[in-house]
Amino acid sequence: MPADLLSASELEARLRDVGARRYHSLHPFQIRLQSGQCSRTEVEAWALNRYLYQACIPQKDAHILARMENADDRRAWRQRIVDHDGEHEGEGGIAKWLKLTDDLGLDRATVTSGRLALPATKFAVTSYLCFVRDRPLTEAVASSLTELFSPSVIKVRSEGMLANYDYVTPETLAYFNKRPVQAKRDSDFALAYVTEHAKTRAEQDAVIAALEFKCSMLWTMLDALEHGYIYAKPWPDAFHAEDGAAKQAAE
Repeated sequence: MPADLLSASELEARLRDVGARRYHSLHPFQIRLQSGQCSRTEVEAWALNRYLYQACIPQKDAHILARMENADDRRAWRQRIVDHDGEHEGEGGIAKWLKLTDDLGLDRATVTSGRLALPATKFAVTSYLCFVRDRPLTEAVASSLTELFSPSVIKVRSEGMLANYDYVTPETLAYFNKRPVQAKRDSDFALAYVTEHAKTRAEQDAVIAALEFKCSMLWTMLDALEHGYIYAKPWPDAFHAEDGAAKQAAE
């Protein structure tokens, strides 16, 4: 083994360190959301903008799936698409996210159109899809490794939102029920994949950089929400209070 090549445990440690320092659970808006400090407009804006990311997940997984030459790898990876799209209409993670936005009083057609999402959200999602399409396959797979960090974050977020927002119910947050188990399964596979296929130190460094990119993409989405809804005002064509239930709730 080359002297500078990271062992499997060293590579995993480096990847986990990325999450410890860069995962969006550390973002001030995320902390605000789960600690009950967000206004209803901010919660609605978060859910509406996050939908674009949720909707892109099976698309990015299809890009990765199409590039996998090994049938066993494809069989493992395609479950991610089923998890989000479901086997039938009305099933899967995307449908459950729309249940969340429905319960918040958002118009479903407006949410799915993406027309009220912040420009930075649209740019971030597009950049992610381009990344998994254009970068080497091992890097594309590595970008999914934010799932290493999501199970514990999901628990904190769900408990915090249920405790602090009386308009949020367990049914509203049904999307998150299966995600810890799914994320553990998927991150175990992706970690084993990148460990096997990153054969040089340069490839290992690229894998780490891919995870840093994904963390920056998620962080950017929260930066935009924080700026637009707390410190300034949102883009003129983006979501405003009058587009959601917050105005009616205030009245």
